Amino acid sequence: MSRNTRRQPALNGPPRWRLYSVVAVMAIAAGAVILRALDLQVINSEFLRDEADARHLRTVSMPAHRGVITDRNGEPLAISSPVKSAWANPGELLEDGAAVAAVAEVLERSPAELRDFLKAREGRHFVYLRRHLSPQVATRMRELDAPGVQLQQEFRRFYPAGEVAAQLVGFTDIDGQGLAGVERAFEDPLSGRSGAKRVIRDPFGRTIEDVELLREPRPGEDVHLSLDRRIQYVAYRELKRAVRGHDAEGGAAVVLDATSGEVLAMVSQPSFNPHRRAGVEPEQRRNRAVSWAQEPGSVIKPFTIAAALSSGAVRSGQAFDTAPGTMRVGRHTVRDFLDYGELDIAGVLQKSSNVGTVKMALETEPRALWNTLEDIGFGERTRSGLRDEVAGQFLPAPPRGDVQRATLSYGYGVTATPLQLARAYAALARDGVIRPISIQAVEEPPEGRQVLDPELAAEIRGMLEAVVEPGGTGTRAAISGYRVAGKTGTVLKSGPSGYAEEDYLASFIGFAPASDPRLVMAVTIDQPRGDLYYGGQVAAPVFSRVMGNALRMLNVPPDDLPELEVPVVAEREGS
Repeated sequence: MSRNTRRQPALNGPPRWRLYSVVAVMAIAAGAVILRALDLQVINSEFLRDEADARHLRTVSMPAHRGVITDRNGEPLAISSPVKSAWANPGELLEDGAAVAAVAEVLERSPAELRDFLKAREGRHFVYLRRHLSPQVATRMRELDAPGVQLQQEFRRFYPAGEVAAQLVGFTDIDGQGLAGVERAFEDPLSGRSGAKRVIRDPFGRTIEDVELLREPRPGEDVHLSLDRRIQYVAYRELKRAVRGHDAEGGAAVVLDATSGEVLAMVSQPSFNPHRRAGVEPEQRRNRAVSWAQEPGSVIKPFTIAAALSSGAVRSGQAFDTAPGTMRVGRHTVRDFLDYGELDIAGVLQKSSNVGTVKMALETEPRALWNTLEDIGFGERTRSGLRDEVAGQFLPAPPRGDVQRATLSYGYGVTATPLQLARAYAALARDGVIRPISIQAVEEPPEGRQVLDPELAAEIRGMLEAVVEPGGTGTRAAISGYRVAGKTGTVLKSGPSGYAEEDYLASFIGFAPASDPRLVMAVTIDQPRGDLYYGGQVAAPVFSRVMGNALRMLNVPPDDLPELEVPVVAEREGS
C-alpha cells in the first residue's frame, strides 16, 4: 500500500440516544393528543357542549298577534300588522365606520349621533336602532347588510277610524300593551300570550337554525264593540263642527241603544291622531264622555218633577205662579230667563223655569228627590268597563237646607258625566227601567231595574216632547218625520274661585222616536263663545243632525209623518 494512501473513516449512524429521544418525544405528543381528545370527547363533553350552547344557542320570544277590535258590524277599529324593527350589536357595527354612516343615513340620524349612541352601549350585544320601520326603510336596511345589524319581526297597531274613535278605542305602547280606552280595558283577552323557541345564532347574531319550539304563541281574542262606525263618524263630525263653530273648549256626545244599553257612538273634542301621538296634550286623549263630570243644570229637572209627582207632593196639572220671574231662597235669588207667569208642570219643563222647579222641590220631602236621583244612577259609575270612567259627585245624604234643595232641583251641587246622563234618560225612554251600559255588542238586552213607575215615565216623556215643540227651549232638536223628546241645559262652570261669569256648559239630552224610543243621545259643549251659548242654541242642533242620520241608518220608521188626504176619483158610469 502506498505511503500516500489515507485511511477512510467508518460510516457510522447518529448516536442511538438521539433516535430514542425523538421517538419518545413523538410518543409523548401523540399521547397528549389522545388524552386531550379523550378529555374533550368523553370526560368534558357535556361541559363543552353547554359552553357552545351558551355562545350560540338562544331562547327568543315569539310575539303573539294581538286581537282585532271591531265595531258591531265587523268593521275594524284596531288591527295589528307585522312590521320590521332594526337592532344591532354595537361593537360589531362600530368596527365599520362606513357602515355606521350608511345606517345613520337610512334612519335619518346624524352619523356622529348614532356613533355616540352605539359607543355608550358598546358592552351590549343587542340594542334597538329603531322599531316599527316603514316597509321602505326596512327594505333599504336589509339591502345595506351592515355588520352586526339585523331585522326582526314585530307587530304594530293600526287604527282605521283614526281620530274619530281615538279616545274610546285607545292605543297601545310600542310593545303592544294597552294604555288607554278599550285597548286597556280589554288588555288580557286582546294580548294573548307570546311564544318562545330556541335557535342557533352565528357570531354575528343571525339566526341560522330553529332548534326547539318551547311554547306556541297564542293569538289574542277579538273584541266586538257595540259601536256603529257610521254613527260614530256622524257624531264626531257634528260635534267637531259645533265646537269649532262656537269657538268652544271642547265637548262630548254619546248615543245609546235605549232598548239594550249598548253604546252606539261615543265622541270627544278635542281629539288626536292615534298614529302620531308625539306632542299630543292630555286633554286631547281624554274621553270626556266618561271622565268629564260636570254639574248637569236643567237636564236634571225631569227627575225633580218625577220625584215630586211620585211622592205625592204635587199632582198632575197643578199650576205654579212663577211671576215675576224671580224668587228668594234664603239669601239667594233664583231667576228665570223671562217672567212666565202661571205655568203647569208641563209648562215648567217646557220653559225650563227655575222658579217653578224650585217651588216643586220645596214642596217635596228632601229624601224623595235624593232617592230618585240615586236610583237613576247619580254618583255611581255606569260600569261600562272603561278604566277612566268616573262616578261624579253626589250628596252623601238628603239635602237639609232650602238652598241646597233648591240648587239640587235645577242641577247644581251634583256632577255627572254625559254617559251617566244618557243612561238616566234611557230609563225615562224605556218605561222607568234602567239597564247596564255596554260597550260590547250584546245578543240579548240585559235585565234592567225598575226605578220609576212606568206610567210616570210615560207622563214625563210627554212633557219632554213639548220641550222640542214650538214654545219650548229645544225646538232646534226637532227631526223631520220623527217625534222627539228631550231637555236643554245651560249651566255656569265652577272653578277654584267659584262660578265663572261667562263660562257655560250647553247641553241637550233626548230620545227618538218618542212614541217608541230607540235611541238616546247626550250632547255637551264646553264653553261656547259668542252670542249663542244656551243648550237649545248650541247642543240641540248637534242632537238633531246626529239623531236624524242615526235613525235613518238603522231603518227606524218615522212616527210623525203628515197624514195625506186620499184622493177620491168619481168614475163615470160605463167607463
